[in-house]
Amino acid sequence: MARDGGKSGRDGGLSAAGGDFFHLVIDYAKQETLGPLKSLGRFLVFGLIGSIAITAGAVLLLLAGLRALQTETGSSFTGHLSWLPYLIVAAVAIAVMGLAAWRITKGPGAKKHRAGEPRAKSDDKGS
Repeated sequence: MARDGGKSGRDGGLSAAGGDFFHLVIDYAKQETLGPLKSLGRFLVFGLIGSIAITAGAVLLLLAGLRALQTETGSSFTGHLSWLPYLIVAAVAIAVMGLAAWRITKGPGAKKHRAGEPRAKSDDKGS
């Protein structure tokens, strides 16, 4: 809508209408670029904060598991078996990372991404 109540095209001539058109295009470009960019920035910031919080929580849980294995198992992991709690915690950490990678690649997001692709022939049950 024109900035002067819709009169610029009639009273100001062609140059005023051109100026209004220019401002309208600039306002539209700002609306269509800055709004989505702000939303994307918010999405990235909250995603980064969330991933840092989840990583910190996972590290603390792994450390708690290590300390529990070292202190609460009595004499099971002492002497020449003192390395075993570290191996157990490392295996759990690798399993959690593998589970996360599997869910990222095969989860709901991957299904949405593959929705536009044609189905493979191996999926057909009649063949």
